[in-house]
Amino acid sequence: MFTPLIRLLTFAVMLQILFRDDYLIAINKPHDLLVHRSRIAMDVGEFALQILRDQINHWVNPVHRLDRKTGGVLLFALDKETEISVQHLFAENKISKKYLAIVRGHTPDNGEIDYPLRKENGVLQEAFTRYTTLKRTELNIAFGAHQTSRYSLIEARPETGRMHQLRKHFAHINHPIIGDRPHGCNKQNKLFKETWDMTTMLLHASELSFLHPFTKENVLIQAPLQQEFERVMLLMGWNENNL
Repeated sequence: MFTPLIRLLTFAVMLQILFRDDYLIAINKPHDLLVHRSRIAMDVGEFALQILRDQINHWVNPVHRLDRKTGGVLLFALDKETEISVQHLFAENKISKKYLAIVRGHTPDNGEIDYPLRKENGVLQEAFTRYTTLKRTELNIAFGAHQTSRYSLIEARPETGRMHQLRKHFAHINHPIIGDRPHGCNKQNKLFKETWDMTTMLLHASELSFLHPFTKENVLIQAPLQQEFERVMLLMGWNENNL
């Protein structure tokens, strides 16, 4: 009786619906909520798919992936035909994706990361990410040999859809995403936990845009930041309204 109660309290709030028509529905997925059942998290009892299905009393299925630790726009199909059609759009890179992330250090104004990534079976895949730096800050908090700590808010636009692409890409250029495990900086993650009691991975899927496969309308879906991301933005002295 005790375990189900814990699961109920974890995600008791209804999911925020960002978009819905006769074919698709999009939510603002909270950080740390799995999209669907997974072999690597058999002890988890609730998933975005289950919660949304029960919330709208309708069959749904995700048409793309978001990491458990990533918040933001998550798109579902309301029927099988739509699911297949939109999955093809993702596979053909016909859906534009934007993410916000807080990373260690001061990143360049703009950058491109062209760095192939390996699948679990060892196959090497091309992976390409563009990014723009939106904000930078330097906090009077000593870190290691440094008297201050530097951070950047970046907008990332992955042009391929590899697993953990952004997490691996920003670690590769020595600007790991705060809160990321295992690709991030454990010392920074420890600093955030001990200083601000913050363990959320600061990666947010902020926007999806695409041509609707059935209505032929241009669709733009945007997700506001989750509470923990907003809290760190304030700690950094950044205003979300000025992005």
